[in-house]
Amino acid sequence: MRKDLKDLTQMLNQDIGFEDITTRALIDADLQIKARIISKQEGVIAGAELLSSLLEEFGIATGNIKADGTHVKPDETILDMEGEARTILTMERTILNLLMRMSGIATATSQMVQKARERNPDIRVAATRKTTPGLQFWEKEAVRVGGGDTHRYRLDDAVLIKDNHLALVGDVELAIRKARQYASFTKKIEVEVENLQDAISAAEAGADIIMLDNMPVDQIERVLGVLIENGLRDKVLIEISGGINPDNIAEYAGTGADIVSSGYLTHSAGVLDLSLEIR
Repeated sequence: MRKDLKDLTQMLNQDIGFEDITTRALIDADLQIKARIISKQEGVIAGAELLSSLLEEFGIATGNIKADGTHVKPDETILDMEGEARTILTMERTILNLLMRMSGIATATSQMVQKARERNPDIRVAATRKTTPGLQFWEKEAVRVGGGDTHRYRLDDAVLIKDNHLALVGDVELAIRKARQYASFTKKIEVEVENLQDAISAAEAGADIIMLDNMPVDQIERVLGVLIENGLRDKVLIEISGGINPDNIAEYAGTGADIVSSGYLTHSAGVLDLSLEIR
């Protein structure tokens, strides 16, 4: 069994405990049924293919599966299933919770990507690591399905020197030098900065990516202008982060940055309302 399915099976078993008391008390063991998951609102589906694989592992046949990234309207079938009634009812809440969560994130991501690219067709909209512990992989996968960039999944993906690192090291250039000496050449180095001087220092010290954190639009434009004037802009990717949401992402995308990252995608996106119906 794939690792992601093993993790989902563990979640399912945690929800069940020793047994599904209600289902075992009311439903005959040999009862076979057909059921389907339907959408109750418009959005983007993420996770149906994964959950189909999970259902198959438990002996539930599936079909008519919406591919990840599919835009759906209310009352559309997301997937059909057929098998033991007890198994379907026992799995219902866990599979719906994850599918609704992933689809909500994919929907929010798709909407924010569309708004950002209306102002800047080349910009990337990325997630942050503000994810739910234990659900990092699936939440990031939902961002990808929605057209966004996953950014780092884990701490070992890349070097990201943040404000608290700099507070202890004391110097942007020193932090970059130490990171370059320690990390493999395969790892990019990103530095989070909050002012113009640190942005210049990071670019001059050879950072691959500079994150302009919690800066207003006019300050971001000033930083980009100075980097251009000093011949440094083309040497780095510029990421903007901090307080970015559906209401202001277009304005930030219009600054000319390369990436806009937003924790909103994973910590504030709502769920997509779905339901399981027995036929």
